[in-house]
Amino acid sequence: MNNRMMSLALFLFPGQHLGAWRLPDAIPEVDLGIEHYVRAAKLAEAAKLDAIFFEDQAAIPRSNNIMNGDTYGAANPRAMHFDPMMLLPALAMATTHLGLAATSTASFNEPYNLARRFASIDFISNGRAGWNLVTSFNESEAQNFGLDAHLEHSLRYERASEFIDVVNGLWDSWDEGAVIRDKKSGVYFDVEKMHFLKHEGKFFKVRGPLTMGRSPQGRPVIFQAGSSEPGRELAARTADVVFTLQTDMKASRAFREDIRQRAVRFGRDPDKIKILPGITPIVGKTDQEAEDFRTRMRDLIPEELAITHLAPHSGGLNFRDYDLNGPMPDLPETNAGKSHRDAIINLARGENLSILQTARRFAEGSYMKLVGAPTTIADTMQEWLDNDACDGFLAVPTHFPQGTEDFVSQVVPELQRRGIFRKEYTGKHLRDHLGVEKHT
Repeated sequence: MNNRMMSLALFLFPGQHLGAWRLPDAIPEVDLGIEHYVRAAKLAEAAKLDAIFFEDQAAIPRSNNIMNGDTYGAANPRAMHFDPMMLLPALAMATTHLGLAATSTASFNEPYNLARRFASIDFISNGRAGWNLVTSFNESEAQNFGLDAHLEHSLRYERASEFIDVVNGLWDSWDEGAVIRDKKSGVYFDVEKMHFLKHEGKFFKVRGPLTMGRSPQGRPVIFQAGSSEPGRELAARTADVVFTLQTDMKASRAFREDIRQRAVRFGRDPDKIKILPGITPIVGKTDQEAEDFRTRMRDLIPEELAITHLAPHSGGLNFRDYDLNGPMPDLPETNAGKSHRDAIINLARGENLSILQTARRFAEGSYMKLVGAPTTIADTMQEWLDNDACDGFLAVPTHFPQGTEDFVSQVVPELQRRGIFRKEYTGKHLRDHLGVEKHT
């Protein structure tokens, strides 16, 4: 057993579980209700969580891939959400310590705009900003940005690799203490401490610098979630925190060790990169009560919606061409996200599930389900931490508010009682909370 403290982030995404929003006490209006996001952020901060995190997809998910036309099948509640970059400033004003992280794609943004936005959030929040770098996996997004389909997977990562180098270069375009604002001398900033990036690469040509000094953290925290070969390489070279869909402790330990070894190869301290598997806690007073609650929520997922939700990761297969009560067919390679495709295959094969059973399970959310009483859930989390399978977790509740409240009010106190999660914030910035590298 080790004495490491775990990191915990809250992932709030409306419709993460495709049935739970139908519960009588669920608030589906969290999708576009700022007051609900503020409440969730305050709950997370009261529990001393590291950060609250938001996903983003700039398109309505389709039931089939892009070549099959404008087919939607069933309306997916995950389609409705704010641009998360608009949420972060509002939540910064409602919180003091909580980290504020949002997804922004490298596929459909420009480095200068993105670097400027997140540096601005870092100033607004006094050093609590985080950027989740993705290359996008929803094929429908491409058509909202002038393309018929995504760039090929490896090319997306090649572009993203240059993208993040430009962003980091822009964040470093001002030295610490460059902005003086000296009224007596009339010097506003020290031009010797301002640097032009002058980047010219395969994808981008960016002069710089940013229109502001060095942000409070030096650089906002970098989150990533890629598990493919290029995704792992990019994460090991550039990420501070890596989210993962791992559901098996041994596999997660191997994943963590792989990322750490790659980080060393890039000259990084492996202890400064944190691996956070996603978990969906389903809490009950007893283990049986939690299992019954899970079944109740799963039964609220319509069959058509479950199949529709699975389709974008199918490599173009039409599941209706198969017996839905039969085994999951082999899924072709896809130009969408590799992690989700692999998770579907592993779930179906590992538990011998039919297509429909797999679809319903995947529609519960793609993260590992921890179902039980608070002590049962804490036992699993502690076991993973003690066995070096992770550095903490990304908690993904099924719905709001109960899913969030159950985790922060029942599970987190149990982790604190065991001495494996903080009872008070001890640092000022998100980098302090996470224990990742500082950039001055």
